[in-house]
Amino acid sequence: MRVKVSEVMTHKVASVNGATPFKDVAEVLIAHGISAVPVVDAGDHVIGVVSEADLLHKEEFKEQFYRERYRQPLRARLRHRLALERGRGRDKARGETAAELMTSPAVTIRPQSAIVYAMRLMDEHGVKRLPVVDEHGTLEGVVSRQDLLKVFLRSDAAITKEIEKDVLDHSLWVDTSRVKVAVHRGVVTLTGRMDRRSEAEIAARMALRVNGVVDVVDEIHWNEDDTTAWTGR
Repeated sequence: MRVKVSEVMTHKVASVNGATPFKDVAEVLIAHGISAVPVVDAGDHVIGVVSEADLLHKEEFKEQFYRERYRQPLRARLRHRLALERGRGRDKARGETAAELMTSPAVTIRPQSAIVYAMRLMDEHGVKRLPVVDEHGTLEGVVSRQDLLKVFLRSDAAITKEIEKDVLDHSLWVDTSRVKVAVHRGVVTLTGRMDRRSEAEIAARMALRVNGVVDVVDEIHWNEDDTTAWTGR
Protein backbone atom coordinates (compact mmCIF):
# COMPACT_ATOMS: atom_id res chain seq x y z
CA MET A 1 0.00 0.00 0.00
CA ARG A 2 1.48 3.31 -1.11
CA VAL A 3 1.46 6.17 1.39
CA LYS A 4 -0.88 8.96 0.28
CA VAL A 5 -0.54 12.71 0.72
CA SER A 6 -3.57 12.69 3.04
CA GLU A 7 -1.64 10.51 5.50
CA VAL A 8 1.23 12.97 6.01
CA MET A 9 -0.15 16.42 5.13
CA THR A 10 -0.87 19.22 7.59
CA HIS A 11 -4.64 19.74 7.79
CA LYS A 12 -4.83 23.00 9.75
CA VAL A 13 -3.02 25.59 7.63
CA ALA A 14 -2.76 29.34 7.34
CA SER A 15 -4.03 31.09 4.23
CA VAL A 16 -4.57 34.64 3.00
CA ASN A 17 -6.93 36.25 0.52
CA GLY A 18 -6.04 38.30 -2.51
CA ALA A 19 -6.55 41.61 -0.70
CA THR A 20 -4.21 40.77 2.19
CA PRO A 21 -1.55 43.53 2.44
CA PHE A 22 2.16 42.83 1.90
CA LYS A 23 3.11 43.23 5.58
CA ASP A 24 0.27 41.01 6.77
CA VAL A 25 1.41 38.25 4.41
CA ALA A 26 4.94 38.57 5.80
CA GLU A 27 3.56 38.36 9.34
CA VAL A 28 1.67 35.15 8.51
CA LEU A 29 4.83 33.53 7.14
CA ILE A 30 6.86 34.53 10.21
CA ALA A 31 4.18 33.69 12.78
CA HIS A 32 3.64 30.19 11.40
CA GLY A 33 7.27 29.50 10.53
CA ILE A 34 6.44 28.65 6.92
CA SER A 35 8.06 29.49 3.59
CA ALA A 36 4.86 29.99 1.56
CA VAL A 37 1.15 30.53 2.09
CA PRO A 38 -1.84 29.70 -0.16
CA VAL A 39 -3.98 32.53 -1.47
CA VAL A 40 -7.69 31.66 -1.52
CA ASP A 41 -10.87 33.27 -2.79
CA ALA A 42 -14.16 33.71 -0.89
CA GLY A 43 -14.98 30.03 -1.47
CA ASP A 44 -11.63 28.87 -0.09
CA HIS A 45 -10.45 27.86 -3.57
CA VAL A 46 -6.69 28.14 -4.06
CA ILE A 47 -5.90 30.85 -6.61
CA GLY A 48 -2.16 31.20 -6.00
CA VAL A 49 0.71 30.96 -3.56
CA VAL A 50 2.89 33.68 -2.02
CA SER A 51 6.38 32.56 -1.00
CA GLU A 52 9.25 34.19 0.83
CA ALA A 53 10.94 34.65 -2.55
CA ASP A 54 7.93 36.60 -3.83
CA LEU A 55 8.16 39.02 -0.90
CA LEU A 56 11.93 39.37 -1.10
CA HIS A 57 11.69 40.67 -4.68
CA LYS A 58 10.80 44.07 -3.20
CA GLU A 59 14.01 44.35 -1.17
CA GLU A 60 16.16 42.78 -3.88
CA PHE A 61 15.01 45.20 -6.55
CA LYS A 62 15.36 48.08 -4.08
CA GLU A 63 19.02 47.18 -3.55
CA GLN A 64 19.47 46.80 -7.28
CA PHE A 65 18.00 50.28 -7.84
CA TYR A 66 20.06 52.16 -5.26
CA ARG A 67 23.29 50.18 -5.85
CA GLU A 68 24.73 51.07 -2.46
CA ARG A 69 27.96 49.15 -3.13
CA TYR A 70 25.92 45.99 -2.81
CA ARG A 71 26.65 42.98 -5.00
CA GLN A 72 24.22 40.12 -4.74
CA PRO A 73 25.30 36.47 -4.70
CA LEU A 74 25.47 34.76 -8.08
CA ARG A 75 22.24 32.82 -7.46
CA ALA A 76 20.34 36.02 -6.68
CA ARG A 77 21.76 37.76 -9.78
CA LEU A 78 20.69 34.84 -11.97
CA ARG A 79 17.23 34.92 -10.42
CA HIS A 80 17.05 38.65 -11.20
CA ARG A 81 17.99 38.01 -14.80
CA LEU A 82 15.33 35.32 -15.20
CA ALA A 83 12.76 37.49 -13.47
CA LEU A 84 13.53 40.40 -15.76
CA GLU A 85 13.31 38.19 -18.84
CA ARG A 86 9.92 36.89 -17.72
CA GLY A 87 8.76 40.34 -16.61
CA ARG A 88 7.52 38.99 -13.28
CA GLY A 89 10.15 39.93 -10.72
CA ARG A 90 9.82 43.68 -11.20
CA ASP A 91 6.03 43.42 -11.14
CA LYS A 92 6.16 41.56 -7.83
CA ALA A 93 8.58 44.14 -6.46
CA ARG A 94 5.80 46.69 -6.96
CA GLY A 95 3.15 44.41 -5.46
CA GLU A 96 1.27 45.55 -2.36
CA THR A 97 -1.28 42.74 -1.91
CA ALA A 98 -1.24 38.96 -1.99
CA ALA A 99 -2.97 38.96 -5.39
CA GLU A 100 -0.18 41.13 -6.84
CA LEU A 101 2.58 39.12 -5.18
CA MET A 102 1.38 35.56 -5.68
CA THR A 103 2.48 32.97 -8.19
CA SER A 104 -0.56 31.81 -10.13
CA PRO A 105 -1.83 29.27 -11.00
CA ALA A 106 -0.63 27.45 -7.91
CA VAL A 107 0.98 24.04 -8.13
CA THR A 108 -1.43 21.87 -6.14
CA ILE A 109 -1.94 18.21 -5.36
CA ARG A 110 -4.87 15.98 -4.41
CA PRO A 111 -5.01 14.21 -1.02
CA GLN A 112 -5.25 10.75 -2.60
CA SER A 113 -2.05 11.23 -4.62
CA ALA A 114 1.00 9.16 -3.71
CA ILE A 115 3.70 11.03 -1.83
CA VAL A 116 6.17 10.07 -4.57
CA TYR A 117 4.15 12.26 -6.94
CA ALA A 118 4.32 15.11 -4.42
CA MET A 119 8.10 14.74 -4.28
CA ARG A 120 8.32 14.92 -8.07
CA LEU A 121 6.10 18.02 -8.25
CA MET A 122 8.20 19.82 -5.66
CA ASP A 123 11.39 18.95 -7.50
CA GLU A 124 10.03 19.90 -10.93
CA HIS A 125 8.71 23.28 -9.78
CA GLY A 126 11.38 24.10 -7.20
CA VAL A 127 8.91 24.55 -4.34
CA LYS A 128 8.96 23.37 -0.72
CA ARG A 129 5.21 23.20 -0.06
CA LEU A 130 2.14 22.20 -2.05
CA PRO A 131 -1.45 23.19 -1.26
CA VAL A 132 -3.65 20.09 -1.05
CA VAL A 133 -7.02 20.59 -2.74
CA ASP A 134 -10.14 18.54 -3.42
CA GLU A 135 -11.68 17.96 -6.84
CA HIS A 136 -13.16 21.48 -6.76
CA GLY A 137 -9.87 23.18 -5.93
CA THR A 138 -10.88 23.86 -2.32
CA LEU A 139 -8.01 24.03 0.17
CA GLU A 140 -7.81 20.96 2.44
CA GLY A 141 -4.28 21.31 3.76
CA VAL A 142 -0.64 21.66 2.83
CA VAL A 143 2.09 19.08 2.33
CA SER A 144 5.69 20.17 2.84
CA ARG A 145 9.07 18.57 2.42
CA GLN A 146 9.14 18.04 6.17
CA ASP A 147 5.79 16.25 5.99
CA LEU A 148 7.15 13.93 3.30
CA LEU A 149 9.99 12.93 5.62
CA LYS A 150 7.39 11.41 7.95
CA VAL A 151 7.32 8.37 5.69
CA PHE A 152 10.76 7.42 6.97
CA LEU A 153 9.32 7.23 10.48
CA ARG A 154 7.33 4.12 9.57
CA SER A 155 8.05 1.30 11.97
CA ASP A 156 10.19 -1.65 10.93
CA ALA A 157 7.22 -3.91 11.67
CA ALA A 158 4.97 -1.98 9.26
CA ILE A 159 7.59 -2.12 6.51
CA THR A 160 8.14 -5.84 7.07
CA LYS A 161 4.42 -6.54 6.87
CA GLU A 162 4.02 -4.58 3.63
CA ILE A 163 6.93 -6.31 1.91
CA GLU A 164 5.76 -9.76 2.99
CA LYS A 165 2.12 -9.18 2.07
CA ASP A 166 2.07 -6.73 -0.83
CA VAL A 167 5.39 -7.49 -2.52
CA LEU A 168 6.18 -11.15 -1.94
CA ASP A 169 2.68 -12.61 -1.61
CA HIS A 170 0.64 -10.53 -4.07
CA SER A 171 2.93 -8.77 -6.54
CA LEU A 172 5.23 -11.59 -7.61
CA TRP A 173 3.61 -14.50 -9.43
CA VAL A 174 6.34 -16.90 -8.36
CA ASP A 175 7.21 -18.98 -5.32
CA THR A 176 8.52 -16.67 -2.58
CA SER A 177 7.81 -18.97 0.36
CA ARG A 178 11.55 -19.40 1.05
CA VAL A 179 12.28 -15.67 1.20
CA LYS A 180 12.66 -14.05 4.60
CA VAL A 181 12.38 -10.33 5.39
CA ALA A 182 14.24 -8.54 8.18
CA VAL A 183 14.09 -4.77 8.71
CA HIS A 184 16.27 -2.69 11.02
CA ARG A 185 15.90 1.10 11.12
CA GLY A 186 14.43 1.10 7.63
CA VAL A 187 17.14 -1.08 6.06
CA VAL A 188 15.64 -4.24 4.58
CA THR A 189 17.57 -7.51 4.35
CA LEU A 190 16.15 -10.20 2.08
CA THR A 191 17.43 -13.75 2.56
CA GLY A 192 16.43 -17.20 1.39
CA ARG A 193 16.18 -18.74 -2.05
CA MET A 194 14.23 -18.30 -5.28
CA ASP A 195 14.25 -20.24 -8.51
CA ARG A 196 15.60 -17.55 -10.84
CA ARG A 197 18.05 -14.70 -10.42
CA SER A 198 15.82 -12.28 -12.34
CA GLU A 199 12.94 -12.93 -9.94
CA ALA A 200 15.18 -12.33 -6.93
CA GLU A 201 16.34 -9.01 -8.39
CA ILE A 202 12.76 -7.95 -9.07
CA ALA A 203 11.82 -8.74 -5.48
CA ALA A 204 14.68 -6.55 -4.20
CA ARG A 205 13.74 -3.66 -6.50
CA MET A 206 10.09 -3.80 -5.46
CA ALA A 207 11.05 -3.88 -1.78
CA LEU A 208 13.13 -0.75 -2.30
CA ARG A 209 10.06 1.05 -3.64
CA VAL A 210 8.11 0.52 -0.43
CA ASN A 211 7.62 3.81 1.40
CA GLY A 212 9.93 4.18 4.37
CA VAL A 213 12.61 1.83 3.09
CA VAL A 214 16.07 3.38 3.38
CA ASP A 215 17.98 0.63 1.57
CA VAL A 216 17.75 -3.04 0.61
CA VAL A 217 20.41 -5.67 1.21
CA ASP A 218 19.77 -8.44 -1.29
CA GLU A 219 21.07 -11.77 0.02
CA ILE A 220 18.62 -13.99 -1.84
CA HIS A 221 20.22 -17.05 -3.45
CA TRP A 222 18.87 -18.45 -6.70
CA ASN A 223 18.97 -21.77 -8.53
CA GLU A 224 19.20 -20.54 -12.12
CA ASP A 225 20.95 -17.47 -13.54
CA ASP A 226 18.54 -16.51 -16.30
CA THR A 227 19.98 -13.01 -16.77
CA THR A 228 22.92 -14.04 -18.97
CA ALA A 229 20.69 -14.31 -22.03
CA TRP A 230 19.55 -10.72 -21.52
CA THR A 231 22.99 -9.24 -21.11
CA GLY A 232 24.71 -11.30 -23.82
CA ARG A 233 27.15 -12.92 -21.42
